[in-house]
Amino acid sequence: MPKQNFISMKPLAERMRPTNFDAFAGQQHLVGPSGVLRRAVAAGHLPSMILWGPPGVGKTTLAKLLAGQLGRPFYILSAVHSGVKDVRETIEKARGQRFFSAGNPLLFIDEIHRFNKSQQDSLLGAVEEGAITLIGATTENPSFEVVPALLSRCQVYVLYPIEAADLKRLADRAIVEDEYLREKRITIAEYEALIRFASGDARKLYNILELATQEMGKGEELTLTNAWITERVQQNIALYDKGGEQHYDVASAFIKSIRGSDPNAAVYWLARMIEGGEDVKFIARRLMIAAAEDVGLANPNALLMATTAFQAAQAVGLPEARIILSQAAIYLATSPKSNSAYLAINEAQAIVRDTGGLPVPLHLRNAPTRLMKDLHYGEKYQYAHDFPGNFIAQEFLPEALSGRTLFLPQQNPAEEKIRRQLQAQWQEKYGY
Repeated sequence: MPKQNFISMKPLAERMRPTNFDAFAGQQHLVGPSGVLRRAVAAGHLPSMILWGPPGVGKTTLAKLLAGQLGRPFYILSAVHSGVKDVRETIEKARGQRFFSAGNPLLFIDEIHRFNKSQQDSLLGAVEEGAITLIGATTENPSFEVVPALLSRCQVYVLYPIEAADLKRLADRAIVEDEYLREKRITIAEYEALIRFASGDARKLYNILELATQEMGKGEELTLTNAWITERVQQNIALYDKGGEQHYDVASAFIKSIRGSDPNAAVYWLARMIEGGEDVKFIARRLMIAAAEDVGLANPNALLMATTAFQAAQAVGLPEARIILSQAAIYLATSPKSNSAYLAINEAQAIVRDTGGLPVPLHLRNAPTRLMKDLHYGEKYQYAHDFPGNFIAQEFLPEALSGRTLFLPQQNPAEEKIRRQLQAQWQEKYGY
């Protein structure tokens, strides 16, 4: 029986792209019945926005859906291939399609984090005057990659990896509804490997389904099992795909090797990223995060090293930046480890979420006016520098949290020294 010619087809991910909110997988905080973007569409008022999330979670699909639901002209630019000239020409086209009370045309810029400052600045005027509604998509933290002036004019919406239940539904829907897959007789007997290799990425899920079924002819039968999926994926796995296929998997292996104090593995995964064409800023930012999260107070110089490496790698660029990144990765991997700062802020945030805005104790409040002084603001505050050793025991937490300990020093030489200092100062709070 003749095989289908998949080369001439659109990819399965494109064929299965949803055309309404109800068919959209995940992101219910944005597109669910009470989602913020669904409500914005219903009101007909869509703000400029940055969609931030990992690959394959629906950023492009969501932008197209918004344009379709609102009936707006829609323009797409890729930050990888477009320059300032392309941006300005597209904005002029968009201006030409504005008619009286009609809504603004939508300009979608994929991978907006790859635009430099001048390219991003070229968008400012059009966004500010309302000539376009900008939708930028990024896999990187917008706080680092989008210029403040543009970021301040956009809402930032976070998209999360697609959950296993939603991935299962997408797979089931594809084999039933896709015009080519439904001609075959496909049964998914086991989902675990399919979902594991998809890693929250719908595009990756569809790629795996295509890979597993591309040699099937019309009417042939296939039962997909964990073993079948695993074999096909491992046979075709790529070295590294900075666009998404293994982007986060390899970065995760890199960080976990540093956390696990294995300099050999850390350098290997670093090489995988460099050989795959990864942006040195992406790698260097992960080093800064690892320095704070995994090395922390066990070696406070680690964050200084990682920050310096970030600056130096940007300054010299590749290929020499690889040496700087290697030095920093090895330094972090061979440093003593502590996540005490990470655990402390997690605990503090959990308390804040549970207790809300507890009042600031009166003795810690400023009293710039007579009324505030009459209300006892600042009263009984003890100025630490007036006491021996520049310390006096007093309560700095809200009354409801008095005596709580959030930071717990761990067992390494640097934090043992901190523990002894805290014990001498705070006594019973730190084990005296």
